Amino acid sequence: MSVSLLAILLSPAVRSQAQDDVHVVPRNPQATTGDVLVKPENGLNAHTKTLRADVDLVLVPVVVTDAMNRPVLDLKGNDFALYENDQRQRIESFSTEDDPISVGMILDFSKSMTDKFDTERAAVSEFFKNANPEDDYFAIAISDRPTLIADSTQSIDDLEQKLGLAIPAGNTALLDAIYLGVTRMRFARYQRRALVIISDGGDNHSYYNEREIKALAEEADVLMYSIGIFDNMPVPVFKTIEEKLGKRLLTGITELTGGRTIAADDRDKVPGIAAAVSRELRQQYVLAYRSTHRLHDGKWRKIRVRMITATGALPLHVHYKKGYLAQEN
Repeated sequence: MSVSLLAILLSPAVRSQAQDDVHVVPRNPQATTGDVLVKPENGLNAHTKTLRADVDLVLVPVVVTDAMNRPVLDLKGNDFALYENDQRQRIESFSTEDDPISVGMILDFSKSMTDKFDTERAAVSEFFKNANPEDDYFAIAISDRPTLIADSTQSIDDLEQKLGLAIPAGNTALLDAIYLGVTRMRFARYQRRALVIISDGGDNHSYYNEREIKALAEEADVLMYSIGIFDNMPVPVFKTIEEKLGKRLLTGITELTGGRTIAADDRDKVPGIAAAVSRELRQQYVLAYRSTHRLHDGKWRKIRVRMITATGALPLHVHYKKGYLAQEN
């Protein structure tokens, strides 16, 4: 795909981490030496570029899966219909993406993960086995507060060694970790960016609330996936109300970005799911169109993508970001 076609997927400004602090505050902040925890004065302040149409061409990354959650890879441009604000748009170009991406791993280190930590380690290993060696990455650990534990200046072996030595403890500041992950994307090397969350439940210790993080997820150009680890039983057993509500919380956030949440009721399936997510991030279609709504008013434009399939065909699921902000004149 040409550089001009990627014009609306705006890359974040690259700045030194030392010069650009992270605005994350836990519910009960207890900052120590080396912590950078600053309460934002006016709501969310993640400093990320949102998906905007700064040129006439709008790009829509799309993942299509079958009933077994397997990516469908043999589709053509005429298999899709695309709408903006319920008005059908003409798809001008169609392509597939398999370029390096910037990935943030959000890993649950809270106490509830004590008997599931080996599963999480195996999932991280399988994810990176299926990744592009050129990928840019970082990892955030969730406990009482989110902490950046690794980035691309270190090897994957270093990250796996940290996971091997870690002892799960504390609460789950999940929403704060998502905020930190989106914020960290300011330093992303590539225009394609994704967060992958591995956890066993919801949030019980964040400063930010669900409404704020959903607003952030909707505007930020960061694809989000989550993998839920539950007990090996036909029906998941939830030890806390946060775990019970966790899937709904994560689904509501990830679907806003064009990603999804996959719940595993068998821990043995989790590494395979992580590998599948890693591959799926690289198996996207990109639909390009020129909006028939030419007024650049800075408003939210709703996008809808549907499949045009033959009668009797197996049902397919289409995952995509549900809109963008038009650049204001």
